[in-house]
Amino acid sequence: MSALALCVPLLALGQTALAAPDYAQVKDILTKNACLACHAVDKKVIGPSYQEVATKHKGQADAAAILTKSIKGGSSGNYGPIPMPPNAGISDADVKTVVEWLVAGAAN
Repeated sequence: MSALALCVPLLALGQTALAAPDYAQVKDILTKNACLACHAVDKKVIGPSYQEVATKHKGQADAAAILTKSIKGGSSGNYGPIPMPPNAGISDADVKTVVEWLVAGAAN
């Protein structure tokens, strides 16, 4: 019984670590990397909305890898004829944060 009591706080900490970043954190990254020039959270600008991207990749086991590759290396043909240029200057940590937010549904 005492072992179970020790596991409960660890379980709670694990759930906290899995929480998706909030939009305030992500917005700073999107702003400094000029992502918002082509994308918005809930409407198409030049590229798809972030919510459209999140919906397209919902439930995909490899969503994080696909999104990371698209952000860093660019992509074309996924959402129409306009290609997304590569964003090689974004840090790996920032890409990870944005991708976690997208995979969690891109809430604003």
